[in-house]
Amino acid sequence: MIETRQITKRYGSFTAVDAISFKVEPGQVLGFLGPNGAGKSTTMKMVAGFLAPTSGSASVAGYDVQTHPLEAKRALGYLPEGAPSYGEMAVREFLGFIADVRGLRGEQRYQRIDDAVGRLHLERVLEQPIDTLSKGFKRRVGLAGAILHDPKVLILDEPTDGLDPNQKQEVRTLINSMARDKTIIISTHLLEEVHAVCSRAIIIAAGRILADATPAELEARSRYHQAVSLTATNLQQAKEALARVADIAAIEVDPQDNRITAFPKPGRAIFAAVGDALKAQGVVVRELALEAGRLDEVFRTITQGAAGQEART
Repeated sequence: MIETRQITKRYGSFTAVDAISFKVEPGQVLGFLGPNGAGKSTTMKMVAGFLAPTSGSASVAGYDVQTHPLEAKRALGYLPEGAPSYGEMAVREFLGFIADVRGLRGEQRYQRIDDAVGRLHLERVLEQPIDTLSKGFKRRVGLAGAILHDPKVLILDEPTDGLDPNQKQEVRTLINSMARDKTIIISTHLLEEVHAVCSRAIIIAAGRILADATPAELEARSRYHQAVSLTATNLQQAKEALARVADIAAIEVDPQDNRITAFPKPGRAIFAAVGDALKAQGVVVRELALEAGRLDEVFRTITQGAAGQEART
């Protein structure tokens, strides 16, 4: 449904996006991750046909966005960064305008507007000018406009930016419900977004793809993968008990909360052995958890490594 082929964007001597290629299949929710300035929004703009690439190409629903722009855009719903709109328009007027542009007519027009308003909970602001809305409501209006024509493909640039925790949960629930029959790309710098809605994640930095995997596969790269963390009433007693577990490679204590993390030797599983050792020594444990891995640590390792290499070259 979405494909890029060596897509590149240069501004003079600066390369914002450097020969990026990927495919997104129906039913996938792809998280497009990277630090600020990594090239996320530029890539999204090129896929949406908003920005012409310097070289390479992109297609949406089988249509090249440059040679068949209207066909590609009919299949696409796009929420740009900042959710731009016509601020002097009331919300109802703006959504009606979007419906007209999308060619919605008659009963279908009213049904699609009502559906978008209901999904984004915009009923109480329908008659307000968009300029008077909070940042969160402006973002919700933009998302309503993106889904208004029930597109097969959605490209959402920072869809929960400016939303409070309850609103974020509502939007994530909406994305999960739409993922069954749509292809969705979410550009974000929020790692929690990946856990909440994404079935796959691409990490980019300096305009290049550095990783492409499921969230679980990325977490498996973390040094915390299969580590065991715990808190105990007696820190020293717990450390002594862990020292008896042969498959533990290292033990670290967080000085802020005295949380202990035990790291396994490569290929070893230590959760059961840790539990047995603590019980044998009579350690009173408040909390004991097996770590899946920490996506934030993997993200930092990948992107900071790329930044260091970029600086050296």
